[in-house]
Amino acid sequence: MSLIIRCVEKDDMNQLTDLMNHYIVDFYERPKPPIKNIHNLIDTLIEKNRGIQFVAEKDGNLLGFATLYFSFSTTKADKITVMNDLFVVEIARGTGVAQELFKQCEKYTKENEYAHMGWVTATDNYRAQRFYEKMGGSLGSWMNYSI
Repeated sequence: MSLIIRCVEKDDMNQLTDLMNHYIVDFYERPKPPIKNIHNLIDTLIEKNRGIQFVAEKDGNLLGFATLYFSFSTTKADKITVMNDLFVVEIARGTGVAQELFKQCEKYTKENEYAHMGWVTATDNYRAQRFYEKMGGSLGSWMNYSI
């Protein structure tokens, strides 16, 4: 069976919860959030009002996900998407799964007439930086802060 990139569905809840926990806890080394919080987030993204989530599926298994949140840019005076997450399980990295998820996010952004798609990655995630440059991204002139 070939790779399928599609919107997340309610039936994905268990597999996607596991993937998101792997992403949060194992990859980014953050505390594991309560399961109800992850389920609430997935439910919100299924609604497609404040964001949308795509999954990569092969042979019934989820290999990765990408999340777009909908926002606005004052300087563009227009709506934008923010790709907050792009994650692929270790065994599927380097196989084109990330490219297909990225392309789906870019396609959605263009087809729905968003002004642009932005994203951030950790300063020490050099693999992701090389990937985003390969996909046509360029380092912006803004610095990101959080509190």
